[in-house]
Amino acid sequence: MQKNSFNINANKTDNFIKKYLNQQKKTFLIHPMKYGVLSGGKKIRSSVIINTGKMFNLNTSKLIALCAAVECIHSYSLIHDDLPCMDNDNIRRGKPSAHIKFGESTAVLAGNSLLTLAFEIIADKKYKIDNKSKIELIKSLALCSGHSGIAGGQQLDLSFEKKRKSFKEILDMQRKKTGKLFNFCCYSAGVIAKRNNRIKRELSSLGEDIGLLFQLADDFLDVKGSKKIIGKPIKKDKKKGKSTLINLIGYKKAEIFANKLKTDILRRLFKHGKKANNLIKTVEFIINRNF
Repeated sequence: MQKNSFNINANKTDNFIKKYLNQQKKTFLIHPMKYGVLSGGKKIRSSVIINTGKMFNLNTSKLIALCAAVECIHSYSLIHDDLPCMDNDNIRRGKPSAHIKFGESTAVLAGNSLLTLAFEIIADKKYKIDNKSKIELIKSLALCSGHSGIAGGQQLDLSFEKKRKSFKEILDMQRKKTGKLFNFCCYSAGVIAKRNNRIKRELSSLGEDIGLLFQLADDFLDVKGSKKIIGKPIKKDKKKGKSTLINLIGYKKAEIFANKLKTDILRRLFKHGKKANNLIKTVEFIINRNF
C-alpha cells in the first residue's frame, strides 16, 4: 500500500514536469533533461512534501510545483554526481547514467538546466501563491542546493575519500549532501501553510533528520542491497574509501544509531496525531526500504 502511495505521488510529479517541459521551447537539452528527471525512482522527496502538507490540511495541488522543483534539484545533483570527475558511476536507476547516454558536456548542461528549471517552476506566475512566499521558498531552496547544502556536501564527500573522518564530520557532510533537500521538503509545506517561524524551524530540523535517515539507509543498501533491485552498483563506498558511519563504527553500531534517529523522528511526528500518519509511514519505509 505504501509503495502504491509513492507511485501515485511520483506519477503526479512526473506528469507536472512533463507538461511543464512540453510547453517550453524545444531545445536539444530537453531530451536529456527528461531522461535525468523522469527516469524512474520513487520520488520520495515528493511524498515527504505532500505528506508534510497533510499535517496542515494542504491540498496536493498547492504542493505539486514544489515537488517538481525538488525533483529537478535532486536529479541535477545525481547527473553531476555520476560524472567521471565526481563519483564516476555508469549506472543510475538501472539505466546508463546521463553522461554515458549523452556525453559528459551534455550531461553537465542538462544538470545545470534542471537546477535552474526548479527556480523557474516556483517563480512561474501560474503557481498561484503570494510573492512573499515565493521569495522565501526560492531563497530556502537556493541555500539547500548550493555550497551550504547539496553542492557543499558533495565536495566534502569527495574530499573525505580514503581519509578517516570523525563521527561529527561525517554527519555534517551527510546532512548537507542529503539532509538539506529534505529540510526544504518539510519547511516548504510550512511556508505554504503560513506557519510561524518557530514551527518552520521545527519542520526544517525534522526534514533534515529524515534526510539523514535516508542517507544512512542508502549506506546500508550499498553494503547489503541488490544491484538488480536498487538499480546501481553496490559495495562501491568501501571500494572508493567513502567516509560513512558504517566504515567508521561498523554496520551494527551504525544501524543502532539509525534506529535511534528513526525513533526520535517518529516521537516528534506522533505529536501531530493522525494527520502525520502518512509521513510516519514514509519514514518507516525509508529505513526499511530494499530498493
